[in-house]
Amino acid sequence: MSRKYFLFFLKYALFVVIIFSLLYFLLVVLIKPSNEREWSEDQKFLPEVIFEGDKIIIKNFRDNIYKSTNNYKAQYKTETFDLKKLESAWLAVEPFGKFGAAHTLLSFGFSDGKFLAISAEIRKEKYEEFSAFKGLFRQYELMYVLATEEDVLMLRTNYRKDIVRLYPIKADKEKIKAVLVSMLEYANHLKEHPQFYNTVTNNCATNIVKHVRKFSSKDIPVWDIRYLMPEYFDEIAYNLGVIDTKLPLDKAREKFNITPKAQNCSREDFSFCVRDGLR
Repeated sequence: MSRKYFLFFLKYALFVVIIFSLLYFLLVVLIKPSNEREWSEDQKFLPEVIFEGDKIIIKNFRDNIYKSTNNYKAQYKTETFDLKKLESAWLAVEPFGKFGAAHTLLSFGFSDGKFLAISAEIRKEKYEEFSAFKGLFRQYELMYVLATEEDVLMLRTNYRKDIVRLYPIKADKEKIKAVLVSMLEYANHLKEHPQFYNTVTNNCATNIVKHVRKFSSKDIPVWDIRYLMPEYFDEIAYNLGVIDTKLPLDKAREKFNITPKAQNCSREDFSFCVRDGLR
């Protein structure tokens, strides 16, 4: 390439970058996050968490009942959890689509048989669908869904029929408790201070990392390309020794795929049924 054409290309590229930066700046200035929109029924209410010592009271705790992916009864309840009974944490990875697209979430188990799933998601407006491209341009608010596993996991395994890998996390109970409390506090924060989801910087994986890094002794990267392709998020956890298994990663992915097993699990004992043989 001659110097003349190189300089022309450089000026053109610089012009494009400047225009794009100005447009994005205007987008940031003009479009503000809000909790006041016409929301989809399954994300109509933000959770509210009340802390009373070791007791956690969650209002708008979601427990949807599904007949199909888009046919469901949205239901919310008030649920109480006892932090003294907290005993386990689980990482769920749901690959879908292409190019490493996936959803990740955490679930926390209690000795009284309860499970509390926390899923960082876009908060959809009515008739709105997720687009990774739109997620770059302040088109979706972020929310933390606090729900039963019969809701957020069963939707994915039994109705979407996606692969869902459910990994036991290796960590002491105090660290698990610290991560859980941090996520619940952030759910409250989003209720008062709405913010935008971002496909690259503020997605399901980066939100898990944001909480886990604060309490982990492992050197978890602030950002990794695999956060953009969360199908491989389990690889980070595996390499850090966070997943409680001695199997090679490919064998672990096979073992902890709960979707085939979930097809034979009822709603009444779903959480225990899909964990049969996982430990």
